[in-house]
Amino acid sequence: MDRIKPIDLSKIKTSSIKKRRSKVRVSDFAKPLSKNDFKEFIDSLPNILETKDIKEIAKILVSAKKKERIIIWGLGAHVIKVGLSPIIIDLIKSGYVSCVCLNGAGIIHDTEIAIYGKTSEDVERGLAKGEFGMAKETAAFLNDAIKDGIKDGLGIGESVGRALVKNSPRFVSLSIVASAIKNTIPVTVHVAIGTDIIHMHPSFDASSTGEGSHRDFRLLCSIITKMQKGVYMNVGSAVILPEVFLKALNIARNLGFSLDNITTVNMDFISHYRAITNVVKRPTQKGGKGYNLVGHHEIMIPLLSGIIKVMEGLI
Repeated sequence: MDRIKPIDLSKIKTSSIKKRRSKVRVSDFAKPLSKNDFKEFIDSLPNILETKDIKEIAKILVSAKKKERIIIWGLGAHVIKVGLSPIIIDLIKSGYVSCVCLNGAGIIHDTEIAIYGKTSEDVERGLAKGEFGMAKETAAFLNDAIKDGIKDGLGIGESVGRALVKNSPRFVSLSIVASAIKNTIPVTVHVAIGTDIIHMHPSFDASSTGEGSHRDFRLLCSIITKMQKGVYMNVGSAVILPEVFLKALNIARNLGFSLDNITTVNMDFISHYRAITNVVKRPTQKGGKGYNLVGHHEIMIPLLSGIIKVMEGLI
């Protein structure tokens, strides 16, 4: 059998995101809480099981902010797809985020929201004709941003954030990546090549993406070395970010940073092995505490944000 060559992507047929049907639009997004009656609702909840845990987590986050400790948010792309960007951005501006970690899909949905105000295509509909993931604008913007940033010594997160801030698209205020960069918050992006739609396009440069993702991993390792008594929030990532966090934590300890008193939190609508093991259990064996909250993101994240505001006396 002849040696099989990698497929040539130069003849890929792309389409316009402007004509693509998207399932998520900015008009559906959440809004930060501001009603005074929310405090009564929080006070009415039972202090049992996960209600007790989410209140404890909010208290830990408030304390970490006041004491200027590291708070890292690892966000799966689903968090963006269910309209929670305004809540995360509000937490960034309020001082509850020291670093944002995303997988490759995270920058895709964040960028589409920033530029077009919509994201999340109908996969089944597009897959039947090989049209899934072929929005040319998304791939061109991100792949070009990554290549340009890598040339300047940046990682993927800062490369994409810089491009979004520079271009200032219509909905850029709803971009988690751009908001973090504007507030000098590091953004790290951790990519598995072949998992994201922009990898299917001829504009994709594997060497730039690989190098940029590794730079971001090393940046995350540096941030985690300063995480003693800090907090790691894993929200909606079942595999990639829990694995990345565990390796970064191991590197920090290998270099002499004990990190024996940290808080880790996993939030998802279903319990996954790697998230429970690599975020909640293993990292806190030397001390600290791990939490696992099960519930839909579009309910749990606004609830956690609201409890934080109640504790700060803002609502």
